[in-house]
Amino acid sequence: MSHKEDLKETLVRIFKRETVPDRERYLELFDRVQYALVNEEETIRPRDEEGLPGGIVFLRQDVPTIVVPDLHARKDFFFSLMLWKPRNDVNVMQMLAQNRLQVVCVGDGFHAEGRAAERWQCAYREFSGRYRKHRCMDEEMAESLGVMEMVMEAKSVFGGLFHFLKGNHENISNEEGGGNHPFRKYAHEGAMVRDYVLKFYGGDFLDSFYHFEKELPLLAVGRKFLVSHAEPARFFSRSDIIGYRNRPEVVEGLTWTANDTAEGGSVQDMLAYFLRENTDGAYYFGGHRPVQGLYSLRAGGKYVQIHNPGNFTVALIDGDINILDINLERDVVTIPDLTGPDRMNPERMNPDRMDARTGGE
Repeated sequence: MSHKEDLKETLVRIFKRETVPDRERYLELFDRVQYALVNEEETIRPRDEEGLPGGIVFLRQDVPTIVVPDLHARKDFFFSLMLWKPRNDVNVMQMLAQNRLQVVCVGDGFHAEGRAAERWQCAYREFSGRYRKHRCMDEEMAESLGVMEMVMEAKSVFGGLFHFLKGNHENISNEEGGGNHPFRKYAHEGAMVRDYVLKFYGGDFLDSFYHFEKELPLLAVGRKFLVSHAEPARFFSRSDIIGYRNRPEVVEGLTWTANDTAEGGSVQDMLAYFLRENTDGAYYFGGHRPVQGLYSLRAGGKYVQIHNPGNFTVALIDGDINILDINLERDVVTIPDLTGPDRMNPERMNPDRMDARTGGE
């Protein structure tokens, strides 16, 4: 698929599919998304010393931006996002196609969270049995691989208007090193995913996914905001982040920072350095740790966590240069679940039933 008008049908197909993706189709998708990442415009992703796209995305400042928190295998979240009509005229997918919008995802595509706790226990028993049985793990991988398939399709089509930042769960090989750490929460998710991929998709597939993850940027810079997966562990400069491939401490420091562990002032210092203006109305957005409600504030009220696993929360930041400040009460919203059987076709959605800012019905 190479045309924007085909994306709707592709996302519908992925969303409806209950089985794991086809290996050969996915390998072909790796080629397309790698091309999009490696050939990012230098004005968007400045190159490092080796001529490769660096770890910073410089966003357009003349269009609205949607910041999307951790996906964690929620195909329904991503599909609803693409169908959502934030301006009551056309949906997100159409706005991207018309160059009227940009999207930044904070990462963490793999590993379903609390809703799948029992499934992870079932899958762990399958893992312990070397996947002689694998129904529960099939369900998890259908969702995790499926949501990343959607992400890759969107990136390959929309290029510089769609960005997926690396999170700590972007570690398909479950490696220790390079800023990554093995992951476990409900079971041994990192090892379970790696072994499943090796058994059912093969080493070449694992390598392709691994290299895709290594191409993902770490920080997005907007006109009045910054975005990374986690709160910055300390201040990182432009050269630090652009050269992230050779700086594992930067990768770790923007993807793994737990609450209350960042150096004091790191958020404020990053805002002042990258935005180079009065930061009174500016914020640093991220996910990584779950929150209750729409958002949680840290770092003296300047770091905004928006990852609520129980709803579809996003930040919708206006691109109007006359709107100088971000208003969290206005701009952090919950979008509706648009995946019901009567809503699978975007053309059947009724924009009159949706509020332009809250997305509520």
